[in-house]
Amino acid sequence: MMRGLNGAAAGMIAQQRRQEMLTDNLNNMNTPGHKADQASLRAFPNMLIQAAGQGVRGGHIGELATGVYMQERIPHFAQGDLMETGNAADLALLQSSVPEGAMLFFAVEGDDGTGRLTRNGSFTVDGEGFLTTAGGRYILDTEGERIQTGSEQFRINEEGSVFVEGAEGEEEIARLGVILAEDPAQLVHEEEGLLRYEGDEADLLPAAGNDEVTYRIEQGFLERSNVDASRTMTEMMAALRSFEANQKILQSYDRSLERTVNDVGRIG
Repeated sequence: MMRGLNGAAAGMIAQQRRQEMLTDNLNNMNTPGHKADQASLRAFPNMLIQAAGQGVRGGHIGELATGVYMQERIPHFAQGDLMETGNAADLALLQSSVPEGAMLFFAVEGDDGTGRLTRNGSFTVDGEGFLTTAGGRYILDTEGERIQTGSEQFRINEEGSVFVEGAEGEEEIARLGVILAEDPAQLVHEEEGLLRYEGDEADLLPAAGNDEVTYRIEQGFLERSNVDASRTMTEMMAALRSFEANQKILQSYDRSLERTVNDVGRIG
Protein backbone atom coordinates (compact mmCIF):
# COMPACT_ATOMS: atom_id res chain seq x y z
CA MET A 1 0.00 0.00 0.00
CA MET A 2 2.85 2.38 0.79
CA ARG A 3 4.20 1.78 -2.72
CA GLY A 4 0.84 2.88 -4.08
CA LEU A 5 0.96 6.03 -1.98
CA ASN A 6 4.43 6.85 -3.25
CA GLY A 7 3.46 6.20 -6.86
CA ALA A 8 0.39 8.43 -6.67
CA ALA A 9 2.34 11.20 -4.93
CA ALA A 10 5.09 11.03 -7.55
CA GLY A 11 2.48 11.31 -10.29
CA MET A 12 0.98 14.42 -8.66
CA ILE A 13 4.38 16.11 -8.35
CA ALA A 14 5.25 15.33 -11.99
CA GLN A 15 1.96 16.73 -13.27
CA GLN A 16 2.30 19.83 -11.08
CA ARG A 17 5.73 20.55 -12.58
CA ARG A 18 4.37 19.91 -16.06
CA GLN A 19 1.53 22.35 -15.36
CA GLU A 20 4.05 25.00 -14.23
CA MET A 21 6.02 24.50 -17.46
CA LEU A 22 2.89 24.82 -19.62
CA THR A 23 1.84 27.95 -17.72
CA ASP A 24 5.26 29.46 -18.40
CA ASN A 25 4.85 28.63 -22.11
CA LEU A 26 1.47 30.33 -22.19
CA ASN A 27 2.81 33.40 -20.37
CA ASN A 28 5.50 33.77 -23.07
CA MET A 29 3.15 33.30 -26.00
CA ASN A 30 3.70 36.94 -27.04
CA THR A 31 7.46 37.03 -26.33
CA PRO A 32 9.28 37.34 -29.68
CA GLY A 33 11.43 34.34 -30.52
CA HIS A 34 10.39 32.40 -27.42
CA LYS A 35 10.72 28.62 -27.76
CA ALA A 36 8.18 26.51 -25.93
CA ASP A 37 9.44 23.94 -23.42
CA GLN A 38 8.40 20.31 -23.62
CA ALA A 39 8.32 17.89 -20.69
CA SER A 40 10.23 14.64 -20.57
CA LEU A 41 8.48 12.24 -18.18
CA ARG A 42 10.16 9.03 -17.09
CA ALA A 43 9.25 6.18 -14.77
CA PHE A 44 11.36 5.34 -11.77
CA PRO A 45 13.18 2.00 -12.13
CA ASN A 46 10.83 -0.92 -11.62
CA MET A 47 11.22 -3.06 -8.52
CA LEU A 48 11.58 -6.83 -8.83
CA ILE A 49 9.21 -8.50 -6.36
CA GLN A 50 10.47 -11.80 -4.97
CA ALA A 51 8.62 -14.44 -2.98
CA ALA A 52 9.77 -15.17 0.57
CA GLY A 53 9.76 -18.90 -0.12
CA GLN A 54 10.24 -20.98 -3.22
CA GLY A 55 6.61 -21.74 -3.88
CA VAL A 56 6.66 -19.39 -6.84
CA ARG A 57 8.84 -20.38 -9.77
CA GLY A 58 12.36 -19.15 -9.09
CA GLY A 59 11.08 -17.10 -6.15
CA HIS A 60 10.05 -14.29 -8.54
CA ILE A 61 6.60 -12.73 -8.55
CA GLY A 62 7.21 -9.98 -11.09
CA GLU A 63 7.98 -6.29 -11.47
CA LEU A 64 6.23 -3.31 -9.93
CA ALA A 65 6.37 0.24 -11.27
CA THR A 66 7.34 2.74 -8.57
CA GLY A 67 6.12 6.04 -9.99
CA VAL A 68 6.95 8.69 -12.56
CA TYR A 69 8.89 11.95 -12.52
CA MET A 70 9.52 14.88 -14.83
CA GLN A 71 13.12 14.39 -15.86
CA GLU A 72 13.73 17.64 -17.76
CA ARG A 73 12.34 20.55 -19.75
CA ILE A 74 13.44 20.51 -23.38
CA PRO A 75 12.94 23.62 -25.55
CA HIS A 76 11.14 23.01 -28.84
CA PHE A 77 13.26 24.92 -31.38
CA ALA A 78 10.86 25.16 -34.31
CA GLN A 79 10.97 28.38 -36.35
CA GLY A 80 8.21 30.83 -35.41
CA ASP A 81 6.17 32.90 -37.86
CA LEU A 82 7.30 36.41 -38.83
CA MET A 83 5.54 39.59 -37.77
CA GLU A 84 6.28 42.90 -39.51
CA THR A 85 6.88 45.85 -37.18
CA GLY A 86 8.63 48.45 -39.36
CA ASN A 87 11.04 49.16 -36.49
CA ALA A 88 14.65 49.27 -37.73
CA ALA A 89 15.92 47.73 -34.48
CA ASP A 90 13.65 44.69 -34.78
CA LEU A 91 15.44 41.76 -36.40
CA ALA A 92 14.27 38.27 -37.31
CA LEU A 93 16.73 35.44 -37.83
CA LEU A 94 15.64 32.92 -40.47
CA GLN A 95 17.70 29.80 -40.91
CA SER A 96 17.57 28.18 -44.34
CA SER A 97 19.83 25.22 -43.66
CA VAL A 98 21.78 24.03 -40.63
CA PRO A 99 23.20 20.66 -39.52
CA GLU A 100 20.51 18.31 -38.24
CA GLY A 101 19.42 19.19 -34.71
CA ALA A 102 21.32 22.50 -34.65
CA MET A 103 19.89 26.01 -34.25
CA LEU A 104 21.02 29.60 -34.93
CA PHE A 105 20.94 32.43 -32.38
CA PHE A 106 21.94 36.05 -31.97
CA ALA A 107 25.05 36.55 -29.82
CA VAL A 108 24.48 38.62 -26.66
CA GLU A 109 26.78 39.79 -23.88
CA GLY A 110 25.59 38.58 -20.46
CA ASP A 111 25.75 40.55 -17.21
CA ASP A 112 28.60 38.38 -15.96
CA GLY A 113 30.64 38.96 -19.11
CA THR A 114 29.99 35.51 -20.50
CA GLY A 115 28.06 34.98 -23.71
CA ARG A 116 24.34 34.48 -23.99
CA LEU A 117 22.13 33.56 -26.93
CA THR A 118 18.68 34.69 -27.98
CA ARG A 119 16.09 34.38 -30.74
CA ASN A 120 14.27 37.46 -29.44
CA GLY A 121 15.23 40.12 -32.00
CA SER A 122 13.30 42.95 -30.32
CA PHE A 123 16.37 45.18 -29.99
CA THR A 124 16.85 48.87 -29.28
CA VAL A 125 19.59 51.49 -29.35
CA ASP A 126 20.67 52.77 -25.91
CA GLY A 127 21.71 56.27 -24.93
CA GLU A 128 25.30 55.63 -26.00
CA GLY A 129 24.26 54.38 -29.41
CA PHE A 130 24.86 50.68 -28.79
CA LEU A 131 22.51 48.01 -30.12
CA THR A 132 21.05 46.17 -27.12
CA THR A 133 18.26 43.85 -26.08
CA ALA A 134 15.16 45.34 -24.47
CA GLY A 135 16.80 44.56 -21.12
CA GLY A 136 19.99 46.46 -21.96
CA ARG A 137 22.29 43.53 -22.86
CA TYR A 138 24.70 44.35 -25.66
CA ILE A 139 24.33 42.64 -29.04
CA LEU A 140 27.67 41.33 -30.28
CA ASP A 141 29.23 41.22 -33.74
CA THR A 142 31.20 38.39 -35.33
CA GLU A 143 34.32 39.52 -33.41
CA GLY A 144 32.53 39.43 -30.07
CA GLU A 145 32.46 43.25 -29.87
CA ARG A 146 29.54 45.54 -29.09
CA ILE A 147 27.80 47.15 -32.06
CA GLN A 148 27.54 50.94 -31.93
CA THR A 149 25.16 52.31 -34.56
CA GLY A 150 24.79 55.75 -32.98
CA SER A 151 21.04 55.84 -33.61
CA GLU A 152 18.24 53.78 -35.10
CA GLN A 153 19.07 55.17 -38.53
CA PHE A 154 20.94 52.10 -39.70
CA ARG A 155 20.44 49.32 -42.19
CA ILE A 156 21.12 45.59 -41.91
CA ASN A 157 21.24 43.41 -45.00
CA GLU A 158 20.27 39.75 -45.25
CA GLU A 159 23.80 38.61 -44.35
CA GLY A 160 23.70 40.63 -41.12
CA SER A 161 26.10 43.40 -42.16
CA VAL A 162 25.34 46.68 -40.36
CA PHE A 163 25.48 49.94 -42.36
CA VAL A 164 25.29 53.56 -41.17
CA GLU A 165 25.53 56.86 -42.99
CA GLY A 166 29.06 58.28 -42.86
CA ALA A 167 30.78 61.32 -44.26
CA GLU A 168 31.24 59.57 -47.61
CA GLY A 169 27.90 57.82 -47.71
CA GLU A 170 26.79 54.45 -46.36
CA GLU A 171 29.54 52.40 -44.71
CA GLU A 172 29.65 48.99 -43.09
CA ILE A 173 30.58 49.10 -39.39
CA ALA A 174 30.00 45.50 -38.22
CA ARG A 175 28.34 42.19 -38.91
CA LEU A 176 25.83 40.69 -36.52
CA GLY A 177 27.15 37.79 -34.52
CA VAL A 178 25.08 34.71 -35.35
CA ILE A 179 25.97 31.55 -33.44
CA LEU A 180 25.32 27.94 -34.39
CA ALA A 181 24.46 25.77 -31.37
CA GLU A 182 25.02 22.15 -32.38
CA ASP A 183 23.20 20.80 -29.31
CA PRO A 184 20.40 23.24 -28.40
CA ALA A 185 19.09 20.79 -25.79
CA GLN A 186 21.90 22.14 -23.58
CA LEU A 187 20.33 25.61 -23.57
CA VAL A 188 18.59 26.87 -20.45
CA HIS A 189 16.01 29.66 -20.43
CA GLU A 190 16.87 32.84 -18.54
CA GLU A 191 14.96 36.09 -18.16
CA GLU A 192 14.21 38.42 -21.09
CA GLY A 193 14.38 35.64 -23.66
CA LEU A 194 18.07 34.91 -23.06
CA LEU A 195 19.52 31.41 -23.21
CA ARG A 196 22.54 30.06 -21.36
CA TYR A 197 24.52 27.18 -22.88
CA GLU A 198 25.48 24.52 -20.33
CA GLY A 199 27.33 22.21 -22.71
CA ASP A 200 30.83 22.40 -24.16
CA GLU A 201 31.42 25.90 -25.54
CA ALA A 202 33.26 24.27 -28.43
CA ASP A 203 29.79 23.31 -29.70
CA LEU A 204 28.99 27.02 -30.23
CA LEU A 205 30.29 27.97 -33.66
CA PRO A 206 30.18 31.19 -35.71
CA ALA A 207 27.60 30.84 -38.47
CA ALA A 208 29.40 33.27 -40.79
CA GLY A 209 31.72 31.42 -43.13
CA ASN A 210 30.27 28.00 -42.24
CA ASP A 211 29.56 26.13 -45.48
CA GLU A 212 26.87 24.02 -43.77
CA VAL A 213 24.87 27.06 -42.67
CA THR A 214 22.70 29.46 -44.65
CA TYR A 215 20.46 32.09 -43.08
CA ARG A 216 19.13 35.58 -43.58
CA ILE A 217 18.30 38.56 -41.40
CA GLU A 218 14.98 40.37 -41.89
CA GLN A 219 15.08 43.96 -40.60
CA GLY A 220 11.78 45.44 -39.40
CA PHE A 221 10.40 42.00 -38.54
CA LEU A 222 10.16 39.86 -35.41
CA GLU A 223 9.93 36.10 -35.04
CA ARG A 224 6.84 35.18 -33.09
CA SER A 225 6.86 32.70 -30.24
CA ASN A 226 6.31 29.11 -31.38
CA VAL A 227 3.91 28.43 -28.50
CA ASP A 228 0.69 26.86 -29.78
CA ALA A 229 -1.96 28.32 -27.47
CA SER A 230 -4.73 25.80 -28.22
CA ARG A 231 -2.41 22.81 -27.88
CA THR A 232 -0.94 24.21 -24.66
CA MET A 233 -4.40 24.68 -23.15
CA THR A 234 -5.33 21.11 -24.11
CA GLU A 235 -2.15 19.78 -22.47
CA MET A 236 -2.85 21.84 -19.36
CA MET A 237 -6.30 20.26 -19.05
CA ALA A 238 -4.80 16.79 -19.53
CA ALA A 239 -2.18 17.49 -16.85
CA LEU A 240 -4.90 18.71 -14.49
CA ARG A 241 -7.02 15.60 -15.04
CA SER A 242 -4.00 13.36 -14.45
CA PHE A 243 -3.18 15.29 -11.26
CA GLU A 244 -6.74 14.88 -10.00
CA ALA A 245 -6.74 11.15 -10.82
CA ASN A 246 -3.57 10.62 -8.81
CA GLN A 247 -5.04 12.75 -6.02
CA LYS A 248 -8.11 10.50 -5.81
CA ILE A 249 -5.89 7.41 -5.70
CA LEU A 250 -3.87 8.98 -2.88
CA GLN A 251 -7.04 9.81 -0.94
CA SER A 252 -8.33 6.26 -1.44
CA TYR A 253 -5.11 4.78 -0.03
CA ASP A 254 -5.30 7.25 2.85
CA ARG A 255 -8.85 6.16 3.74
CA SER A 256 -7.82 2.50 3.52
CA LEU A 257 -4.90 3.07 5.86
CA GLU A 258 -7.06 5.00 8.30
CA ARG A 259 -9.65 2.25 8.34
CA THR A 260 -6.99 -0.44 8.77
CA VAL A 261 -5.40 1.34 11.71
CA ASN A 262 -8.75 1.98 13.40
CA ASP A 263 -10.02 -1.59 12.85
CA VAL A 264 -6.79 -3.13 14.10
CA GLY A 265 -6.96 -0.87 17.13
CA ARG A 266 -10.48 -2.02 17.99
CA ILE A 267 -9.59 -5.71 17.54
CA GLY A 268 -6.62 -5.32 19.86
